[in-house]
Amino acid sequence: MWTYEKRLQFPINIKNPNPAMAKFIISQYGGPDGEIGASLRYLSQRYTMPYKQCVGILNDVGTEEMAHFEMVATIVHQLTRNMTIEQVKEAGMEAYFVDHTAGIYPVAASGVPFDAMCFASKGDAITDLVEDMAAEQKARTTYDNILRMIDDPDVIAPIRFLREREVVHFQRFGEALRVVQDNLDSKNFYAFNPSFDGSMMRKNK
Repeated sequence: MWTYEKRLQFPINIKNPNPAMAKFIISQYGGPDGEIGASLRYLSQRYTMPYKQCVGILNDVGTEEMAHFEMVATIVHQLTRNMTIEQVKEAGMEAYFVDHTAGIYPVAASGVPFDAMCFASKGDAITDLVEDMAAEQKARTTYDNILRMIDDPDVIAPIRFLREREVVHFQRFGEALRVVQDNLDSKNFYAFNPSFDGSMMRKNK
């Protein structure tokens, strides 16, 4: 259950449309390291996470990622609204335009549509949290690459905010991993799945 506030987590007011810029920023909407995949990853993983503190972190971050893909969609929308056919062609967006016009569709910068293979839920606490930390680093790198290619301050500000949140999420997942490790015998970090085998072992004691 969520309470939805009808405002963006960070204000976005882009004055100059730029479909060429939208063409690669959209990767953080539906690309392999984008915000949709992140949200689905964390909100799916929480069910098999054996420790409440870790469940809370996955729920918090997964919910925030929903706000982030709303932000990325808004950026893409504001960069493409009122664009002309000439701008579509100049940006190399003909294929996207034919299928979606200026609608927001989850796709990578490469043109590959979003797929559930973009996120992982393994049901193993250590596996999932290490995956999550790597995912946040990959998303941060993508935002770094986007920042290298843009010069519009109206776009730079929200992208920098999103990048900063990836760093915070990486740290929070590091905390969650420490909680898991603190609850396990250090010699058995990889000997059994604490989400499955650990519960079975406790029942058999």
